Amino acid sequence: MVGPDRDVTGERDNRMNTPEPQAGRPAAGGAEAPFAAGEAEAHRLDAADPGHRHLFHVPPADGGRYPEAAYLAGNSLGLQPRATRDELLADLDAWSRLGVEGHLEAGRPWLPYHELLTAPAARLVGAAPAEVVVMNSLTVNLHLLMVSFYRPAGARTRIVIEDSAFPSDSYAVRSQARFHGLDPDDTVVRLKPRPGEDNLRTTDVIDYLAAEGDRVALVLLGGVNYLTGELMDIPAITAAGRAAGAVVGWDLAHAAGNVPLALHDWDVDFAAWCSYKYLNSGPGALAGVFVHERHLGDPDLLRFEGWWSTEAATRFEMTPVSRPPATVEAWQISNPPIFAMGPVRTSLELFDSVGMPALRERSLRLTGHLERLLDEVTANRPLTVVTPRDPQRRGCQLSVRIGAGSAAELAKRLRHEHGVIADAREPDVIRFAPVPLYSTYHDCWRVADALAATVEVR
Repeated sequence: MVGPDRDVTGERDNRMNTPEPQAGRPAAGGAEAPFAAGEAEAHRLDAADPGHRHLFHVPPADGGRYPEAAYLAGNSLGLQPRATRDELLADLDAWSRLGVEGHLEAGRPWLPYHELLTAPAARLVGAAPAEVVVMNSLTVNLHLLMVSFYRPAGARTRIVIEDSAFPSDSYAVRSQARFHGLDPDDTVVRLKPRPGEDNLRTTDVIDYLAAEGDRVALVLLGGVNYLTGELMDIPAITAAGRAAGAVVGWDLAHAAGNVPLALHDWDVDFAAWCSYKYLNSGPGALAGVFVHERHLGDPDLLRFEGWWSTEAATRFEMTPVSRPPATVEAWQISNPPIFAMGPVRTSLELFDSVGMPALRERSLRLTGHLERLLDEVTANRPLTVVTPRDPQRRGCQLSVRIGAGSAAELAKRLRHEHGVIADAREPDVIRFAPVPLYSTYHDCWRVADALAATVEVR
């Protein structure tokens, strides 16, 4: 277990998790910050519950009175672990020393390199190692999985997604419908929240599947909604979809590394996720795939195939016919990019060391603290938190809808005037993600303080 005051090598790190203000700079809200009384409490909470910030590079602040940014955009791109650079350089050194022989003779041989990621990735999402592989990018993987699992026939043609699905998912399912000769406007069903509500109710999804399930071929929802931060009831919806005769897949881009998952036990058919958000593996990092074991080795299941789809023992026989293994590795196509895999491996080792149960507990505490602070700020300002208040219905993201102006402009002001980095989704939502690995209570306080100083009281 990585302790709160130790790095991954076990050496003590005495750096403060919440840096003191820089001398000579004005307070965020003028002569005295609006939430000055809460800053001491934030420091006290950080001392008692410090997290693992020292294991990451935190960007310098671009404004405000603190040297480091209050970084709450890990739901868009996670911070770089300190261990990543040296680990990546070690793989590059093997290339310079060994050339092609690095496939077998590197300290981490390249030929089976992807196998180093399999077990920790499986533990992260609650799966057996045979059900998980790291490869490609998220939307590419969704397409490869839909080749196998979206098989419209007769009246069963519909694809069910949420109306606020990430645009890439919308594009993907619409293109799949067209690929099968179907009209995407008729085929893709976009489930919306009830009038006046921001979040899609689980009961409404289940009721739709009970009423219309005989026409649904595929349910493909986001495990955690990218816009609102709502955590869907994955086991309940999966059970309802499968009971209706549909295949159920999940986009876990905002769920993997954010909330505990048990994909095998929940009987999910397939899932895919990216690794650059909560998994901190770098921009455009390799993604992950899950396929339930009941589908593995099924000779009737169609797939696209390539060199890495065949059994490893037969790969260099150079025969024209693939012999796919009875694992999810049958969905691989190309040989893995080693230098892209290294940062994913480093990050997964960090998650293995800390553990998702501990991270989830800290996430509940940290996000709850931010919520209480936001309640104070939003009470008399044109700001509304749209993320569910029930901690079990969300991850570590709180989304705020602004009543006037541009979300992007507000995000710029928070960054350049206060050193708070958040993520805007136009036209009117700004997202704050207190990531339990590296965010602090002081970061949460800085968000509230900056919003109070930036958004006028109505």
